[in-house]
Amino acid sequence: MKLVIFGLTVTSSWGNGHATIWRGLLRALAALGHEVTFFERDVPYYAAHRDLERAGEYRIELYRDLDDVRTLVRRELDTADAAIVTSYCPDADPATALMMASSVPMRVFYDLDTPVTLDALRRDGSVDYLPRDGLAQFDLVLSYTGGRALDELRTTLGARAVAPLYGSADPSVHQRVPGVPEYVADLSYLGTYASDRQHALQQLFIEPALALPDRRFVIGGAMYPHDFPWAANIWFLRHVAPPQHPAFYSSSALTLNVTRAAMAAMGYCPSGRLFEAAACGTPVVTDWWEGLDAFFEPDAEIVVASSSDDVVRAMSRPPEELRRIGQAARARTLAEHTFDHRIAVLEAAWDTV
Repeated sequence: MKLVIFGLTVTSSWGNGHATIWRGLLRALAALGHEVTFFERDVPYYAAHRDLERAGEYRIELYRDLDDVRTLVRRELDTADAAIVTSYCPDADPATALMMASSVPMRVFYDLDTPVTLDALRRDGSVDYLPRDGLAQFDLVLSYTGGRALDELRTTLGARAVAPLYGSADPSVHQRVPGVPEYVADLSYLGTYASDRQHALQQLFIEPALALPDRRFVIGGAMYPHDFPWAANIWFLRHVAPPQHPAFYSSSALTLNVTRAAMAAMGYCPSGRLFEAAACGTPVVTDWWEGLDAFFEPDAEIVVASSSDDVVRAMSRPPEELRRIGQAARARTLAEHTFDHRIAVLEAAWDTV
């Protein structure tokens, strides 16, 4: 198939989770012979922090203004088998209009932020990247989260056909590698700062760091405010580029997964970082959300924590026990949660529409 995608970014992983997801999905699509063109607005923020200049497996079209590439977009759409517009795409409205005016036979919306989208819609009445009349015009709506999110996409936004397309790992990238001294941690956390994650991060990372002043805690991520409650035993890395994620996780005795509040409230919301860490064989301690046990078995493949004491106890487990949990999570990820598995789900969804 030939696919055309309009997204937030694939060239910069700085301050967003979209780029890493797309890189894995696009590599997997290309490996199966699909031809992909990804249209990305060349915004200054991502241009200043670009960590992918070109991709040999797929085509990236950077543009300053959609009008400048309108002829190219029309030509690509008219010769494509499917087109996708995503959440947080800065040109979602005009890209959707061009898609609907084209002869492309499969028109898809992919919400990589569904609970956040629905929460903003309830609060503000509209969302910039959503069509004002909802999602009924799309042949298929994909969601990064499952469960009740899929029901709400139907009932609230009129989606006719929905399917979950979860995060995943790339076994050729996410695997055990030698540790790196600056990443070494008794507990690590990798993620962009988000205010609706802060309460859980305070409880499951900051408080354990304060309780265990002799242990080393490492945070990697962008957009952390100056008033973040740092402690003397917390080391901060402003950005860990995707190629360094395996080394980051492989250097951790235990790593933390924290879910944004809107997503945790809706459930079935595994982050891509959860699968990346598991694929590296690193044991993960995570907050609980509905559906977690559909992806990993608690206590056998993942450690669940609801308090700082739970995290402290997890960090006190014998290293062999944590290793067994990490190895079991890696086996589960390779068996069920790779980008190849997600592409199989995507192709099945296309076939049913």
